[in-house]
Formats: sequence, C-alpha cells, structure tokens
Amino acid sequence: MKPAVFSYHKSTSVEEAVKWLDQHPEGKILAGGQSLIPLMNFRLSRPEELLDITGIPQLDTVSQTGDRLVLGGLIRHQDLAEHDQVRGAAPVLAEAASHVGHWAIRNRGTLGGSLVHADPAAELPAAMVALDATFELVSRAGVREVPARDFYLGFLTTDIMQGELLTRVSIPIADKTAFGFAEVARRPGDFALAGSFVEVGRDASGAITWFGISGGPERRAITWPTDAQERAHAILEQLDTVDILDDEAYRHHVAQVVAEETYRKAAGGSAR
Repeated sequence: MKPAVFSYHKSTSVEEAVKWLDQHPEGKILAGGQSLIPLMNFRLSRPEELLDITGIPQLDTVSQTGDRLVLGGLIRHQDLAEHDQVRGAAPVLAEAASHVGHWAIRNRGTLGGSLVHADPAAELPAAMVALDATFELVSRAGVREVPARDFYLGFLTTDIMQGELLTRVSIPIADKTAFGFAEVARRPGDFALAGSFVEVGRDASGAITWFGISGGPERRAITWPTDAQERAHAILEQLDTVDILDDEAYRHHVAQVVAEETYRKAAGGSAR
C-alpha cells in the first residue's frame, strides 16, 4: 500500500515548527516515521500535511543539568542505547532502548515520537513513567512541563495538546534506587507480550511499572518482601488492580513472571 496524497514541509527551528502546527491543526509531525509511515501506508492515517522536524538543531542531544539527565526529543533509539552519558546516569533506560524493535527501527525512530505515539507495548513510555521523567511541551502559548506519570491517559492517548511539540525530557538521576528491566516477546524485536520496570529502594520500598498488558504504562507502588512467596503475593496484589486488555489469563501469568525476573535484576544491582 501507498499513502494518500499529502503535502510535505520541513522546519529548521522549534519556533517555526510550533507556528506551523498552530496554523495547520490537522497536520502531523514527521520525525523518525517508524509509527506514522506504516499507518499512512495502510491508509489508517491520512494526514493531508506533514511537518518534518528532523532538521531542527539541538533536539538530538544528551546533557546533564544538576541532578537531572536531559534528552532531546529527536535522539534516536540506537543513540539512546549507546550513549555513554545515558548508560552512566540511567543504564536501565539504555537497556530498554536496545530492545526497541530491530536495528533499522532503532536507527530511525526517535524518543519523542515513541513517547507521543504511546503504543501500550512500547518500552520507552513505560521507562519514563518508571523513572519519573518530565516532558517539555512547546507551543505558541509557551512551554508546559508534564510529568510522564500524568501524560498517559489510555490506549494511544496522551495529554499532549493541539499545537504542542515534545522537545525535551528530563529524568532525575537516582543514586539510592536500583532499577531493573525485562520483557517477554515471541521473537527479538517483536512487541512485548508483557514487560516491566522495577524500582527497589534501600528501605525495600519501590514500584513496578508494567507495559504491554493494558492501554498504557501501569505503575504500582510496592514494598518488596525478601521472601519469594510473600513477594509473589505482593506482586499479584498489584497486578490484580490492572485492567488487562486481552488474553487476560496468559498476560496475567507472564506479567507476574516478568515482574519477579525484573525484581531480581534490580535487587542484584544489574541496572540503576
């Protein structure tokens, strides 16, 4: 299949991009195109106008400001996985990015595109919820900052408003918390059947953030028992509060297993 007819525009600055978005409310943003282009090829999405933002400088950078890691919305998944600063400050994020699709997808797909598309089986939206990230959204009205934990509203639905562009993501650098990541997929590169991020603090407090089992990232606070049976019960208590979309019994089981695996990785100090 080929996409329906559309007009193409390219922006070289954030100011130019948000002005265009304000003037073209039905237009779509093109960054990596790894979600949008397949939808257009199948004609499930038929935007009449596309704005290519890949030429905007300074949106594909990684930096550290104080105790926060700052990521540009145009950084590619593969760069996120390989960047030394990301590996040092948030290794669990680098690990998760390395599981996004296949190499060709990671080489083109962008962080901002994945976060705004909000596929419920995607690793990076859940990573941002788990890591307590904050999103910077820019429009002609100004700059709005939204916590990732408030951004995801349901299946493919977010808090981004008409005319807004996700430009940056900031993540607090945790020094007293361990994080782990694991997922289950039929084959490497396939969408996750279930996955999780686990947070383990020094006082045994923490959280689980599941993805791939419902309409979006599902974060639940938990106190981690050291006993395996007690921990399984605690995981099940939290999992039973999640509205699992399909194959409920199967995904429920896989989500339980992957949460325990992720906990062990976090408790073992394999990712921070």
